[in-house]
Amino acid sequence: MAGRIEDYALIGDLETAALIGMDGAVDWWCAPRFDSPACFAAILGDESHGQWSLAPVGNRPCSRRSYRGDSLVLESVWETVSGAVRITDFMPPREQTPRIVRLVEGIAGQVDLHGELRLRFNHGSVVPWSYPIDGRTVATVAGPDAAYLISGPGAEVTVTNSCTTIDVSVTAGQKVSFVLGWRPSHSAPPTPPDVSAELDRTLAFWNEWAGQLRYDGPYREAVMRSLLTLKALTYEPTGGVVAAATASLPESIGGERNWDYRFCWLRDSTFTLSCLLRSGYHREALAWKDWLVRTVAGDPADLQPLYGVAGQRNVPEIRADWLPGYEGSRPVRLGNAAVDQFQLDIYGEVLSTIYSAVRAGVAIDPHVWSLMAALMEYVEKRRQDPDEGIWEVRGPRRHFVHSKVMAWVAADRALRLARIAGQRTSVRRWQALRRDLKDEVCALGWSEEQRSFVQYYGARRIDATALLIPRLGFLPPTDPRVLSTVDAMSRLDDRGFLRRYADVGNGEVHEVDGLDGAEGAFLACTFWYADALAMTGRPAEARTVFERVLDVRNDVGLLSEEWDPHARRQLGNTPQALSHVALVNTAFTLFGTRRQNRSSAGRAAVT
Repeated sequence: MAGRIEDYALIGDLETAALIGMDGAVDWWCAPRFDSPACFAAILGDESHGQWSLAPVGNRPCSRRSYRGDSLVLESVWETVSGAVRITDFMPPREQTPRIVRLVEGIAGQVDLHGELRLRFNHGSVVPWSYPIDGRTVATVAGPDAAYLISGPGAEVTVTNSCTTIDVSVTAGQKVSFVLGWRPSHSAPPTPPDVSAELDRTLAFWNEWAGQLRYDGPYREAVMRSLLTLKALTYEPTGGVVAAATASLPESIGGERNWDYRFCWLRDSTFTLSCLLRSGYHREALAWKDWLVRTVAGDPADLQPLYGVAGQRNVPEIRADWLPGYEGSRPVRLGNAAVDQFQLDIYGEVLSTIYSAVRAGVAIDPHVWSLMAALMEYVEKRRQDPDEGIWEVRGPRRHFVHSKVMAWVAADRALRLARIAGQRTSVRRWQALRRDLKDEVCALGWSEEQRSFVQYYGARRIDATALLIPRLGFLPPTDPRVLSTVDAMSRLDDRGFLRRYADVGNGEVHEVDGLDGAEGAFLACTFWYADALAMTGRPAEARTVFERVLDVRNDVGLLSEEWDPHARRQLGNTPQALSHVALVNTAFTLFGTRRQNRSSAGRAAVT
């Protein structure tokens, strides 16, 4: 059975990633890219769905593990009765095809290790043919997919129809390496790599990248690890950032809230850009902006909430009935049907991202102004229509307050961009739209009874997205309605963490999202709560909330999407980009230098 979600550490090569448990098993790996079918899918089933285990004989979790410095090189140590051993796992930054490198090193005494390699292509559904090429290399092939395992001297490798077994014994100072690579089946196997040189190259890459961080406040290690995770979730060839490395990890154990997050969401664009710019990673911010502009080019009516890493539009959702699901959480979904939803908020996200980039000094091509005008024309046309909203509900469309606020953001940022560009066309119309949207939201989205902005027009429920109202500049932090809304968020509190909105239980279908049961507390929303507390003059409370979320990171500093404060375990896909982006942004809000805080305060209304 797969480990707990927080048992997994991440390694990656800037085009895909793998998850490794505390037991030394690689339980998830998609190749050659994030949104490709998985070669290892044991996390959604068991070892028969694809896994690469390697650990001391006895099948026990490691004694301790950590990343080596500011890198994505994972070191796991086992201390046994007979001795101690270290396994170093990493993926070299991509040069040709993806590779997982595992370096076994004896520390003390003598340790016997056993491993089993079960490659299963197409998300665990295809058992390939494996065969030895020579004493060190095993080839695997099925249809378009092929893989190879290159073992170092000293390892005993046995190939069967279902599994390749590895047995090796190491003493203090002895090293044995294993390299697993994916390749197209029509290409030739590569030559054995120099593992030592590859490790040096990988460490040099991550250390150089980490050295660019511009943050000198408390909890620097947490900020750095979050940024390293965000970089690891970036598809380097295009600049797109995936929401998470995994698919269908449940938001409720045993429930149906299981989604594929290996794609790029427009919803996250403003938060991501702000995080990268604040932290000093302008190249990554520019790459993300360029991905965004390329992807949304065309008819604004065709804008999607999410896209593939290369900007592809076709990501249909299927149910992988051959996979039993993480701890029986079914159905297992691959692809995401939210791609076909109408979400009004994404137009505000796109225009806000472009505006933030311009304010940071990023040059915008002339065609982007035409794109901006086209987007605004579509917002004017559709702003009175209900939508599925930021949470991609699968219930009926509604007039979600956050969607209408983001339509206001679209008009506001378009006006600011027009002022920068010296353009006057459509300005009066956009000014009227901005004014009308604010009046409408304040009239229909505010509830005197609830003393809060609510989830949708006429609702009694509140929604954590209302915490973004001051940050987006819709209303100032001192506005009594903002202060009262922040107070109202205590109704979404669950043992110190914030839920997105109210749950239902006992097998009922939620009236808004159309799904059964409950979910965990949403970590990004909890960070938003800390931001809102800080902006409304409650910094001590904000810091307490921030530190509370830091305490639920796993042993190597990773956060998934949600937290179950009752079972005290992480939930949802992992590691979650939005959780780590929110961590970084909140750290800057609370602890940035005076110069950074003045700059951030000036940006608070527009980021």
